[in-house]
Amino acid sequence: MSNTTPPPPPAFPPQPPPAKKSRTNAAIIGSAAAVIAAIVATGIVVINSRDDAKSSDTASAANSATSDDVIAADEPTEEPEPEDTGPEVFGLNDIVTYNNKVEVSLSKFSRRMSSSTAAPENTPYLKFEVRVKNGGTSTIDTTSFSVSCAYGEDGKEGELVIDSERGVNGGPTTRLLAGRSLTVTWGCVLPKSERTVQIEVSPDFETETAIFTGDVK
Repeated sequence: MSNTTPPPPPAFPPQPPPAKKSRTNAAIIGSAAAVIAAIVATGIVVINSRDDAKSSDTASAANSATSDDVIAADEPTEEPEPEDTGPEVFGLNDIVTYNNKVEVSLSKFSRRMSSSTAAPENTPYLKFEVRVKNGGTSTIDTTSFSVSCAYGEDGKEGELVIDSERGVNGGPTTRLLAGRSLTVTWGCVLPKSERTVQIEVSPDFETETAIFTGDVK
């Protein structure tokens, strides 16, 4: 047998010292934790702020709705315009026919100077004829027959002229039977400088006044 001594076992390298905790990493971790905490806190504040804003908006909307309701209740309603119920106006040469089939018309306009025996005397006036036709079935009492005149833009009254010398005697004094007609010669004061006239005729008390207007030569 050999007495050779076995070789010694290999030596292991020395173990590295344990790693030390880095203060830098700890600081970074601490800062990150602080940031996260701040974000969380901020998030809560923001959420609360949004909730407050929503609550405020809801309250504002409710107040606005209430205010709108009050305004709407106070708004005035439009009322229909009243219809014009005034008399219809006709031209000097028109024929006016009423519902009772009575017709009124004017004709034979001429300028005259009243005679010395007229009322008023020596005054320029407009002479014309008024024709009334009774196309209805009832008798018309023409004793209430009336004619009135006006002239100029200001509507000055044209006084009635009675001039028997020239056949102007005023209104009729008879009744007009159904199917009959009568013609009355009339005169109204009209200065030579005036051309526009308005003549209103009423056959009787029960018939509406017919209004004629226009210019004369």
